Amino acid sequence: MTYCVGIEVDEGLVFAADTRTNASLDDVRVHRKLHVFEYPGDRAFVVMSAGNLATTQLAISRLRRDAEDPAAPRSLRSFRHLFEVAEYVGEVLVSSQVQARSDDPHGGINTQATLILGGQIAGERPGLYLVYPLGNCIAASPETPYLQIGESKYGKPILDRIVRPETALEDAARCAVLSLDSTIRSNLSVGLPVDLALIRAGDLRISQQMRLEADTPLYAEIHDTWSRKLENAVRTLPRFPWEPAAPATEDPASLPPLPPRRVPALKDPGDQSAQQ
Repeated sequence: MTYCVGIEVDEGLVFAADTRTNASLDDVRVHRKLHVFEYPGDRAFVVMSAGNLATTQLAISRLRRDAEDPAAPRSLRSFRHLFEVAEYVGEVLVSSQVQARSDDPHGGINTQATLILGGQIAGERPGLYLVYPLGNCIAASPETPYLQIGESKYGKPILDRIVRPETALEDAARCAVLSLDSTIRSNLSVGLPVDLALIRAGDLRISQQMRLEADTPLYAEIHDTWSRKLENAVRTLPRFPWEPAAPATEDPASLPPLPPRRVPALKDPGDQSAQQ
C-alpha cells in the first residue's frame, strides 16, 4: 500500500509521499513515489503515484520520455493549461495499465494505479488534480483543498481540521508531514522515509524539496512535539461531573513518557501483485 497527499493553498502547493512498497509478505522495499518534472521559468509539476508499481514506473518513464523529446507531438511541456496536462497524464496512465495487463497472460494481477498531479504553468495559478485509473480526473477545491491516494483514512482528520485555502504554505507542509506520520503510526503498509516538495505560487520551479528519514532531527522533533501536545490537549478537555477539578497548570514531569517512536520492523500484510 502507500499514502500520498497533495495540498493546494493560496500560497502554493504541498506534496508528501511515503516510499514503502511490497511485492510479497517479505519483499518490502523503498521506491520513490514523488516524481518531479521541472522546467524553471516556464512550468513545474509533481506527480505522485499509488497502485501497481510496474504500471506507475512505466507511466512516469513515458512522461519523461515525451518531455525530453523535442519532436514529441504531446508532452508535459506542450500544453498551455494544467487541465490539459491532467487529461494527457490520464491517457498515459490508461495506456500503461493496458501494457502492464498485456504482460500478464493469466490476468491475475491488478495493474491499476492512481496519480496525483500538481503544478503551475506560466500565466496560470497553481492547481492540483487526482487522476483515476480510468484516466478521468478531478481538481482540488476551496472546500476540500487537498487530495489523497492510497491509505488515506488515518491522515485525513488533521487535514479536515486545519487546512484551508488561506493556510500558510509551511503550515500546510507541517500538516502533510503529520498526516503521513499518523498513517505510518497506525498502518504498517505505509513507511518512512517521507518525500516532501513545495511549489510556491509564481516560482515556476520546485521551491523546496527534502526527504525525511526516521532519524532526521526535524522529523523526530515534529513527531515528538505533536505527540506530547496531543496528550496535553486531552488532559485539558472539560472534566466529567464526577472528576475533581483539573490543576491550574500541568507539571511536565508528571506526564508519562512518550511511546517509542521507532518500533521493531514487522512484515507487511502485502500481496503478490507488486502494489505500492
